[in-house]
Order: sequence, then C-alpha cells, then structure tokens
Amino acid sequence: MGRKPDAQAKPYYSGGGPGASSPRAARKTPRSPVFLGTALFVLGFVSLFTGHVVTDADWSRIRSRWRSKQVRNYEPIDIWKSRYSSIYYGCSGRSTNFRSAVPENSSTGYLLIATSGGLNQQRIGITDAVVVAWILNATLVVPELDHHSFWKDESDFSDIFDVDWFISYLSKDVTIVKRIPYEVMLSMDKLPWTMRAPRKSMPEFYIDEVLPILIRRRALQLTKFDYRLTGELDEDLQKLRCRVNFHALRFTNSIHGLGQKLVQKLRLMNTRYVAVHLRFEPDMLAFSGCYYGGGEKERKELGKIRKRWDTLPELSAEDERSRGKCPLTPHEVGLMLQALGFDNDTNLYVASGEIYGGEETLQPLRELFPNFYTKEMLAGDDLKPFLPFSSRLAAIDFIVCDESDVFVTNNNGNMAKVLAGRRRYMGHKRTIRPNAKKLNVLFQRRHLMGWDMFSRKVHKVQRGLMGEPDDIRPKQDDFHEFPSSCICL
Repeated sequence: MGRKPDAQAKPYYSGGGPGASSPRAARKTPRSPVFLGTALFVLGFVSLFTGHVVTDADWSRIRSRWRSKQVRNYEPIDIWKSRYSSIYYGCSGRSTNFRSAVPENSSTGYLLIATSGGLNQQRIGITDAVVVAWILNATLVVPELDHHSFWKDESDFSDIFDVDWFISYLSKDVTIVKRIPYEVMLSMDKLPWTMRAPRKSMPEFYIDEVLPILIRRRALQLTKFDYRLTGELDEDLQKLRCRVNFHALRFTNSIHGLGQKLVQKLRLMNTRYVAVHLRFEPDMLAFSGCYYGGGEKERKELGKIRKRWDTLPELSAEDERSRGKCPLTPHEVGLMLQALGFDNDTNLYVASGEIYGGEETLQPLRELFPNFYTKEMLAGDDLKPFLPFSSRLAAIDFIVCDESDVFVTNNNGNMAKVLAGRRRYMGHKRTIRPNAKKLNVLFQRRHLMGWDMFSRKVHKVQRGLMGEPDDIRPKQDDFHEFPSSCICL
C-alpha cells in the first residue's frame, strides 16, 4: 500500500483495452429466436457478399419491426409464464481480457462508500461501488449502510448481506476488505477525504477528479452513493455489475431462511402465487405528490411528510395522475389482475410496509383476492427479531417476491427496478408493470363499459409490459431494470 501501482494495474480509461466494448454495445437486447435468427442468417450473407457489417442500427430496425408485429398480434398470453423463459439465461462471466483484482498493497488506495436510501437504493449503490473501485484500481472497504434516512435503520452490511461471501465471490474482480488496517490508519497524516460524486458520473470523472485525491490521501470516502455512476458502461463493466447484484449480494442465513420458509408455506397452499409490491405507504404517496380522495385530512398528512424532502417541487396531483406517475390503489391493482385473467382463488402475497389508510384501504383488494397474505401473516413470531429493522423486513419481502411465479410492480421505485432486472436475468420470470397512464383513463370510464370490454382494454394497454424478452422499454431505461448485456440465448 502506498507505492506506485504496477504497470499492469492501470486505471480504467474511456475506450478500454482489449475486449472493451462501447456503451452502445452494452445495450444490445435479446431477440426472438426464430425471427431474429433468420435475420442474422440473411444479414450474414449480405455481409459475406457485399462487405457490409451488420450494425446496431440494422438490429434496431429489425427489432422495431418484430416488436410492431408482436404488438399487433393479439394471440393470448400465458399470464403465469413467458413462453421464452426457457430460452434466455443470465450470462455475466468475466471475459478473458478483463483485468483481475489489484492486490491491496499495490492498489491506488482505500475506497470507502457511504450508501443512501432504503435497501434497494443501497443495493444499487453497492453494485456501482464495486465497479468504481475496479475503475480506480482501489481496494474497496465494505460499504457503510445508511442509518440516517427516512427509515432510520441501524443495520450494518453484515446484518443484511453475507459479507464473507461478498468478499470471496468478487475476489477475482476487486480486492475488498472489512476495514482499513489499523497500521495503515496510524500511518496516515490525515483522515480520509470525503466527497460526493455527481449523479450518473462517467468513468472519466472518477479518473480525473477522484483518483488523484485517492492516491494523495491513501483513503477517500464517497458519500450519498446512489446512482453516482452512469448506466452507459462497456459490456465488461456491465457484466461486473451483474456479478455483484445477482450473485455477490447474498442475504444472511437468517434472512434467507425466513424468506424461503414463507415461500414454502405459500407453495404448500397452492403451487403458484402472485406477489405484489404494493408501495402504497405514506412516504411513497407523499413523495409522488398524488391525491387519492381523502380530503383535507389526506392533504395535511401527506403534505407534512412531503416537507421532509426540501428539494421537491410543487406538483399538480391531477397532472401527475394523467402522466401515469401515481401508484395504483390496492383496489385498482386487484381490478387489473382480475381483468388480466387471475382468478379470485389466486394466492396473493402483498409486499408492503404500512399501508396508508390501513385495513380500510386494503379491504377492496382482499375482497377480490381472499387468499391474501403478508409476511406478518405467514411468519408469526418468527418475524419479531426483524421488526425494528426496515431493511431486513424489506429483504424478506424481496425474497418472496423474487421467488414468485408472477411479480407485479406498482411504481418505478428501486425495489421494482432491481427485482424486474433480476427476474429477467433469471429467465424472464413473469413481471407485470402497470401502464398507469392508460389504466387511469380506463378506471375513470369503467362504469361506462361491461366487464368483458374492460378486460379486453386492460389486456391491450398491458401488452409490452408483461415481462417478455422484448418488452417496451422506457425512453431512458435503467440498466438495473434492463440488464441486457447480461442476458444471452
């Protein structure tokens, strides 16, 4: 530690080295095996006889034509499982040219990370921290979790994740230590430098702005580390992200054991179940700026919570709903599921914290799906040790949702993104994203049409949002939700 890094341990730079690929290449997405396989065969001949190289633009045109055809094709969809789930698989292995971990005594210094937010926001920060450490040739100190945000959870990394597995699994990529060695701390002239990176920073920022300070001070802490690294990385670094997120971040035995116990209970009652991340807690509703008809009492209660975020702008609740930015109510979630074809004897697991409005808000969903379960109902006294810790409770919900046959999101938050991406990586397990903008119009007009008409319209607006390999992607998609570089066929 402290001497000049080895010549073979050069920091990452834009343009990469052997095997590095462009950000555009990292955004390739899986294709229909029959149609796109034929297209590849044809374009291969074109390349052979004309010298034309098949570009991403060519593939984009092919995909858009295939997608348009699929959207127009109204053949029934299996609501429980994608027909392509056995074709695609996660692929995040290291390429032969990917630089190995730099030994601790040869690294550029110790990188400390202070994450921010709830469990899954911190998970994204941890994932990106490993990539930044690789870019900097730094030794990563096990990230520090957020104890001061809205949730006030005192859990440390080792309380939620298997820290030894985390260090061991990533040992070929990045050297990770639990703490800066005592003798190194004694030898340092000053405390670690503290700074905050801009959101979605490019690798060049870390090379130009962070690395010189890290080398000079020997230790540096990046604070509020959430979404501080761009989604536009080369394919090797995207695959590193996948190795961290989908393999290295493994829950502790106590959390994993209880989560699996709840899954087994659900499977014993019925072989299949739907998990809904309801996300209808007071903080979510306050943050969204939406209004749900609760009069002055609701406005006052949610307005008070909203003041905790002093940077939030004034919003029009009506505009937010028309733009599809408001979470569906529990009743609306139930109506959507029934319209899609889920029977009322379906087992429904609801992942949620405190629901705004309590039992009164949940009752319409319970009436639509009487086989209604939560972690509190299934775990009983086994949940008591976890109750003071919101992140550990969220981890249990994460496991049960991940193992479900169908996962339904109700907002575009961090848990929804991380789980949607993980389920794509694990074989495109059915994941439903409500088209809130168009569903809102349908809910307002529901009394003007019969159930069959309503059901047909729900099916129509949900096409492309059911977890298929070629789902509609947002204009600014998130790699954690669409890990295309890590999905193969």
